[in-house]
Amino acid sequence: MDRDRMEAQMARVVIAEDEAIIRLDLKEALEELGYEVVGAASTGDEGLEMIRSLKPDFAILDIKMPGLDGLQVAHEVGEDKICPVIILTAFSQRALIEQARDAGALAYLVKPFQPADLVPAIEIAIARFAQARALEEEIAALSDRSDSLSAQLELRKLLDRAKGILMERYDMTEPESFSFIQRSAMDSRARMSEVATKVISGELTPLAQ
Repeated sequence: MDRDRMEAQMARVVIAEDEAIIRLDLKEALEELGYEVVGAASTGDEGLEMIRSLKPDFAILDIKMPGLDGLQVAHEVGEDKICPVIILTAFSQRALIEQARDAGALAYLVKPFQPADLVPAIEIAIARFAQARALEEEIAALSDRSDSLSAQLELRKLLDRAKGILMERYDMTEPESFSFIQRSAMDSRARMSEVATKVISGELTPLAQ
């Protein structure tokens, strides 16, 4: 079993796509990669209901669907912080990508997609969702401080800068760079901001571990 398939095991997904052929192709591609498709909807309303009841690890939504469209569903899922969302969009809809991000989508796939495109998009979405949760936990510790807003912004800047260094110098992907920071923080029982500062200063590197 290859690496992608091993990493995909046990990950559950709901898909919502109104075109039956694309929905079937997507389902087959995901299952071939080892993901478990626990729900396949033809409308946004049905997809949202499945996501709320099944609590998947991630969801893939077409941007245009009858009833609730992918943007509306992504917004609802994001508000409830249920799971990361990946948006399916056509080449002619690339202008909608910013709207998708604003709605809460964490990655996107351009149709017609290839099976090889799925894993990178899924990894990015899951990593960004985990990052957002970790940030919320660390930011919660700042909630009783009068300068909590500026502290939140500073934390995000630190993490983005540290991830950028790891990606550029050590050829890491975004998920890998965040995972390194998060794991280092857990191992040393430190805040992610402290780990990010050490990465930026060069005090902490992947090669040193």
